[in-house]
Amino acid sequence: MFGGVAGFAVGGPFGALMGAALGHAADNGSLLKPSTGGWSERFPANGRPDPNSAAFFGAAKIAAALGKRDQLYAIGLIALCAKLAKIDGPVNRHEINAFKTCFQFPPDNVKEVGMLFDRARDRTDDFEMYAREMGKAYADNTAPLENLMTALFRIARADAGPSRELHPKEIDFLQRVHRAFGLPPGAWDRAESGNSRAASGNEPDAYRILGITRSATDTEIRVRWRTLIREHHPDVLAQKPMSEAERRRAQDRVARINAAWDRIKRDRQL
Repeated sequence: MFGGVAGFAVGGPFGALMGAALGHAADNGSLLKPSTGGWSERFPANGRPDPNSAAFFGAAKIAAALGKRDQLYAIGLIALCAKLAKIDGPVNRHEINAFKTCFQFPPDNVKEVGMLFDRARDRTDDFEMYAREMGKAYADNTAPLENLMTALFRIARADAGPSRELHPKEIDFLQRVHRAFGLPPGAWDRAESGNSRAASGNEPDAYRILGITRSATDTEIRVRWRTLIREHHPDVLAQKPMSEAERRRAQDRVARINAAWDRIKRDRQL
């Protein structure tokens, strides 16, 4: 999932644009301003709008346009974690440590990750752009987005103290990211409790079983489920000549359709 970090750090048009953005920042001195509480000893932390934000986000857009989902995920992940850490005030060591605990990056790219983290937190009003791009790119497989939501909750709670209560700005940030990702209500509950449930390789996708997309409305999914049940119900098929093996397959098909519908209902809290 994070192998794209190495890719964007060393090559391709995506890496070139990212390097150009960071190089320009170094040239104008914004990477050399002293501050405290950041990833490394030298980074920008003045809180002013980032003049290179367009280039920074442009790199993510290029990754999305070229279909480089891993690279987009890596950039979006770093950007969202950094912006969440900054949304309620100066970034502190607890939040940085939580970020490093949640994600393991290639050792050769830790420096680049740190630079991107520090650049991304220069401003916090643009986080929904990243979330929307990631939501579109992973619309067919939201497991990585749900995992990221869980990590964001963990980072938000890193400096919450014994009460574990989140700052109102953090709650607003998380709610807006959740909507931009296009995740169902169940994903919010799992991420908030720290129990993200990414779809495993041995668990068939419920939407694929029903033959419908994740973007379908609740009504469309309900209608599709009822249609499939009518078509494959053993009582209906019993009116046709069929072998015992075919009857068992029909029963198994109905069981999988109902199980998929049950998972979607729980996930969407229907």
